[in-house]
Amino acid sequence: MSSDELVGRFSIGDLIKAGVISAHKDGNFGSLYPRIEDFSDEGIPLLTAKVVNGGRIDFGAAQKLKREKAARLPYGFIQAGDVLLSHNATVGRVAVVPEFNGQALIGTSLTYFRLDPSRLLPRYLAGFFESRDFQNQLAGVMGLSTRNQVPITAQRLLEVEVPPLRVQQLISEFVGALDDRIALLRDTNATLEAIAQALFKSWFVDFDPVRAKSQGLAPAGMDEATAALFPDGFDETRRGPAPRGWREASIYEVAQVVYGAPFASSRFNSDGIGRPLVRIRDLRDEAPGVHTDELHPKGYLLTPGDIVVGMDGEFRAYLWGGEQAWLNQRVCVFRPKGGVPAAFVRATIEPQLAYIEATETATTVIHLGKGDIDRFVALVPPGDVLVAFGAVADPLYARIVANKQACRSLAAIRDTLLPRLISGQLRLPEAEAIAKAAL
Repeated sequence: MSSDELVGRFSIGDLIKAGVISAHKDGNFGSLYPRIEDFSDEGIPLLTAKVVNGGRIDFGAAQKLKREKAARLPYGFIQAGDVLLSHNATVGRVAVVPEFNGQALIGTSLTYFRLDPSRLLPRYLAGFFESRDFQNQLAGVMGLSTRNQVPITAQRLLEVEVPPLRVQQLISEFVGALDDRIALLRDTNATLEAIAQALFKSWFVDFDPVRAKSQGLAPAGMDEATAALFPDGFDETRRGPAPRGWREASIYEVAQVVYGAPFASSRFNSDGIGRPLVRIRDLRDEAPGVHTDELHPKGYLLTPGDIVVGMDGEFRAYLWGGEQAWLNQRVCVFRPKGGVPAAFVRATIEPQLAYIEATETATTVIHLGKGDIDRFVALVPPGDVLVAFGAVADPLYARIVANKQACRSLAAIRDTLLPRLISGQLRLPEAEAIAKAAL
């Protein structure tokens, strides 16, 4: 151990004083914070918590700040090797900044930690930030406030376990391998989602097989038996041309809508008593933040593979891959009826949810109501077309859900083994053997 190497448990503030963390900044620019007119299609990415997910940073999804505006900001510029932590609204997301071209800034929902890598490795710190130990510290700070945030001053009171550098390196490699596996599964899921969406669009939006047959051509990439299921022409409807024999119907013809129950907040707990309870805030990360021991007479148990939608703020149709959990009020599930693939229902409601979100106006938070859902429609083809679509889409959705569950298992392994690796109770070969056996 070098003379300036710190080993032990330290507050972030202590690590800053010691120079182990050389910079600790958030994107709170005060009166200089960018306004709508400061953004354009070209410019410098302004990163928020929304573009940090699964240890990755989606630079392409970030809003672009005009360069002249960015030049007036005194700080907030990140560089490769910085560790990002989301601390506002969505708290606890972590990523190490990779090598990237140009410049990028963080917004108010992110903090960056710039390290002296000779004493604290970025990937180790990111792994510790993702651990149950640190995430519980974040939750403890949020529990003392009515706001879902951990300000930068409060972050400096949080503690980090710092092992010797050689141990950090071993742990970084182990945690990195798990995180890389999680990232690969998530990338695979993005591909599977894209395949299912593309097939739905081809069959049920662009009507490619029908258009091809109307021109006397064989539908591309489709066997004769499947092609025979599609008509060779269109009927005019009030919404435009639709394949002959297909009909517009209420969403209730293809799905049952189940609404969450009003579970009593007085029964919520963070001690794991009862079952997890899914609230709107839990949908994106599929990680319920509370449990309840209440058995509500109208309770619905959310199950992997369900299509679940939050009804306040933003309206997204999530394919649930988390554990079984009770469904709280202001969250609903679209349950496909017999013979209707989940991918068909989800793709049918997504543009209608987006339309409601785009056109809803409110002084505070926009809401999705039963009256809105009552107006949802579906273009329903004959049952054999749905069966053919399900033959392709159902296995894709099953694999997506399985991959999500594998991600949860990997994260649980990481969180379970990390404290034991840090303390020396477990050696790396033993940890690798446990991870391999669990998978």
